[in-house]
Amino acid sequence: MSFLFVTSHKLPNQSIMNAYIIANGLVFDGTPNPARQANILVEDGIISKISEQPINHPTAKVIDATGKWVTPGFIDNHTHYDGEMLVKPGLGESVRHGVSTVVVGGCSLSFVYADVEDCCDMFTRVEAFPREVLNPILVKQKSWNNAKGWVDHINRLPLGPNVASFLGHSDIRAAVMGIDRSLNEKEKPTKAEIDKMKQYLEDALDEGFIGISMQHNPWDKMDGRHWSKLLPAAYSKMSERHALTKIVRRREAHLQGVPNLVNRVAALWYMTQSSAFFWRKKLKTSMVAMMDLKGDPYIRSLISGLSSFFNKLMGADFRMQAFPVPFRVLAQGMELVIFEEFPAGELAIHLSKDPNKRDMTLSDPEYRKKFKKNYGNKLAPKVWQKDFGDAYVRNAPEPYKSWIGKSFMDIANERNQHPVDTFLDLVIEMDKQIEWETTIGNQDPTRYKPLYNDLNGIIGFADSGAHINNMAFYNFPLRVIKYVKDSHERGEPIMSYEKTVWRLTKEIGDFFNLDAGHLAEGKRADINIIDFDNLTDEVHEYHEAEFLHGCNRLVNRNDKAVSMTMINGKIAWQNGDFSPEFGTETYGQFLKADHIY
Repeated sequence: MSFLFVTSHKLPNQSIMNAYIIANGLVFDGTPNPARQANILVEDGIISKISEQPINHPTAKVIDATGKWVTPGFIDNHTHYDGEMLVKPGLGESVRHGVSTVVVGGCSLSFVYADVEDCCDMFTRVEAFPREVLNPILVKQKSWNNAKGWVDHINRLPLGPNVASFLGHSDIRAAVMGIDRSLNEKEKPTKAEIDKMKQYLEDALDEGFIGISMQHNPWDKMDGRHWSKLLPAAYSKMSERHALTKIVRRREAHLQGVPNLVNRVAALWYMTQSSAFFWRKKLKTSMVAMMDLKGDPYIRSLISGLSSFFNKLMGADFRMQAFPVPFRVLAQGMELVIFEEFPAGELAIHLSKDPNKRDMTLSDPEYRKKFKKNYGNKLAPKVWQKDFGDAYVRNAPEPYKSWIGKSFMDIANERNQHPVDTFLDLVIEMDKQIEWETTIGNQDPTRYKPLYNDLNGIIGFADSGAHINNMAFYNFPLRVIKYVKDSHERGEPIMSYEKTVWRLTKEIGDFFNLDAGHLAEGKRADINIIDFDNLTDEVHEYHEAEFLHGCNRLVNRNDKAVSMTMINGKIAWQNGDFSPEFGTETYGQFLKADHIY
């Protein structure tokens, strides 16, 4: 077993430069090219030399990577760190897992133009982020109301990873129309208001934003004053969306979208927008989300086939955001977004602000009749498989500890009930004290080869920073490598290790127009050292970790897998701990997207 160590080659009476030599590692440069044993010289944040021969430098600190992988920093292209990074900008839960670049501003949500209350109302319910945590953060910090002000603020933060951002359509729609009008389906923006939205988008692109994120999913609802209204972007009409995508196309920027997840046809709008024909340029477009769903096992191959059609025959540049690990979700009572996808569940979530009224409704035989009808409709488009036989109790109060590990169907059989009645009875009795889990998709890692090799997908959709009690996908790049490692050990390789690293780094950077994810001379030094031997099943295990203001969050951790995370030539994480300066010194930067100005 090799050990990571640092030695100084400082000469007497010579000042120390910010220089490192990463020696003797197996270097994956972020392309599909074969990995090679090499040495990397980093000087003042830049990779100045990569050589298979030893590198001498009078003042560089030598980091021995013998027996380890050296890779570009990973890119997490779908996060909701917009709030967390304002108060804890180190974003250590990503950095400790080798993520050196994160993308915020997705799903039509950004904190750029709208006011504090509107930002909270739009963000907290959709992303299951505690309002009591977010509101004080924005009240204290949000002094800007435009793209330049947001970027200036981000650049003053002691960032851990590099940060890139979309501009949210709901953000600019609420800011321009006012929150009340933006949530009224009968209201259309005036020409002057559309022109103002267009100018806001142009200004954001001038500042280096990646593009615009849109949202048409009826699951995603407002918090606060407009409880259960859809997000502002969902009320936009075709003319408004076209006006904005026209700018993104002209600027060769990027469109990110969330379609109606229970109406598969809605995806076609994004594919069509991406297409090029006659005089119209293609538009880089990504859409949520690709995985093998239990409840709809044919949807991944169907969406992939449609994507191929548009990319090959319609001149599109379209990718699904491919979710690459088991989509295991945890819930407390009915606190889970999947209930928003069918009417009876939607009503229960809507009534959750008034527990007494909700419980009366859950007890109503007519309501239960409707719930059972929705539950039994297996042909309706769905994300959740609607199967209480595949939903298992994780925790329960006394005297129900014996239920832990059992499914709701098991408990229903013991009680001689329909599983819907059992579930609703337990929610009424225990509310959030009944904790349970289910895996919605990607349940069989031995079948990942088509998903991982599908170039109509771009690996991502971690939702890092959101759904803090339900999902834990911050370390998905390590989990992907572990699944590929397992496949090699079975003698049935999913893909090469080089392709795996490329899919987690340079492919993502290139698609989102970001200069990231590539080890090459002259490039920024965002570098990981991966201890391949210590990449074990621990990367899949769930833990609770401290979040913000007394809240905890769900995480996966194996702190031995990443020996070092270097960002902009500075070591942020090493040997299982953060650098002493982490959280107070700046490591990352705001990354400007490369598009036409």
